[in-house]
Amino acid sequence: MGEPIETSKGKVLLTGGSGFIASHILDVLLDNGFEVVVTARSDEKGDRIVESAKPTQQGRLSYAVVKDVAKDGAFDDTLRTEPAFDYVVHTASPYHLNVEDPIKDFLDPAVKGITGLLKSIKAHASTIKRVVITSSSAAILNPLNHARVYDETHWAPWTWEDARVPEKAYITSKVLSEKAAWSFMETEKPNFDLTVINCTFTFGPVQRSLSSLDAINTSNHRVRDMILGKMKDNLEPTAPVFTFVDVRDVALAHLRAVTVPAAGGNRFYVVGGHFSNKRIVDIIRRLYPNLADRLPPENAQDDFPDDVYGFNNKKSREILGLEYISFERSINDTVQSILNLDSIS
Repeated sequence: MGEPIETSKGKVLLTGGSGFIASHILDVLLDNGFEVVVTARSDEKGDRIVESAKPTQQGRLSYAVVKDVAKDGAFDDTLRTEPAFDYVVHTASPYHLNVEDPIKDFLDPAVKGITGLLKSIKAHASTIKRVVITSSSAAILNPLNHARVYDETHWAPWTWEDARVPEKAYITSKVLSEKAAWSFMETEKPNFDLTVINCTFTFGPVQRSLSSLDAINTSNHRVRDMILGKMKDNLEPTAPVFTFVDVRDVALAHLRAVTVPAAGGNRFYVVGGHFSNKRIVDIIRRLYPNLADRLPPENAQDDFPDDVYGFNNKKSREILGLEYISFERSINDTVQSILNLDSIS
């Protein structure tokens, strides 16, 4: 792993601060001595984020309200604040299942949010050294014709036309927004550099400030539903994604993307291993026998494919120093964090 930048401290703008991944990124940034300003869509959400931090760290945490990341100049006022920012970590991008308008719900916030942010940084924040963007394996995988082994050189095939199909809106937004970011870097040649984290299905402990079980991140829905007995009679299919990563590794990847000089100018495919829904159930049954009556039958079929695509995460291991949390630990900690919520105890 490369040597960290000389000082581990600086001021970071973290967008999408109320999200699952962002909440864990916030934790590692604060734990490592950074001052952090998170963006939130309202004062209520901003206050909740600040209150969720450790009391000893709240003095280095504040928030800025950005109601619409796709609006021109959405980040201008925030970026002009003093003291000046050193880094930006951009996680704000929509991911929900009830799509009414694919362009409005996904494409505009994702593409305009990234390009607008980069333009604002170039215009108003000359002190920023690096921008780290949270992308997705959706920008890498090609389910129409899977590669035998995926790495950072692969790109999903989706185009603007695909975005008009609601079922493809999210995956297309990830491809087009990331491509727009790299295109900006090539054409505008700003003073800062860019790092992109392409993470896959993300399990791990839910955030402390979660308002309800309904607010759990999409990847963890399946774990929640298994615990609640919603799959007792029918184990849902795992497809289309059979790779996972723990959110704490994703957070660490973002921290290292900020602090490791060699990370600049790179995208990283951050993936910890393979999984299936049946394998999740088997771990829950073994570690939490008291939940057995809520789970699908032991003889439920495992739909993990024999010819599943492989992945190469060597780059993230060597440059970012990731070692990756095991599947069993990730699921165990996810289940425990959900059980710890007042609403399910």
